[in-house]
Amino acid sequence: MSQVQGFEFPEDRFYDVENQIWYMPLPDGTVRAGFTTWAVKLMGEVLVFTPKRIGQTFDKDKWFAMVEGGKWVGAARAAFDGTVIAHNEALVARPQLLMQDAFGEAWMIALKPAPADWQALLTPGEGIGAAVAAWIAGESYKER
Repeated sequence: MSQVQGFEFPEDRFYDVENQIWYMPLPDGTVRAGFTTWAVKLMGEVLVFTPKRIGQTFDKDKWFAMVEGGKWVGAARAAFDGTVIAHNEALVARPQLLMQDAFGEAWMIALKPAPADWQALLTPGEGIGAAVAAWIAGESYKER
């Protein structure tokens, strides 16, 4: 587990640092995705979670879920092309779960990646601490 400014980042997954989304490979070749706790903190109280429908495809840098929070309304943008194969019904019913367990019960969607090398542009868990610290220091998140 890496920690940056008091936020924990599990090392068993891959990260899109710019969008603060984690991707965890599952044994069947699919991938589970969710927001980091850092992203959830910026959102404020999470009020609405709306994922793409099951079976819909998405492109890299396009949305696969929308979130409305007290401080932020926006999209969860994909790090690669893929297809939604499941979404978290518990999170749709209770978006506040994101504030309680962003890396566990509050996963957003399960997806089938289109490229075989979907992890290629992501940060592996063992490097997430340094990558997030550099990203925060660079303050590029303020431009979003």
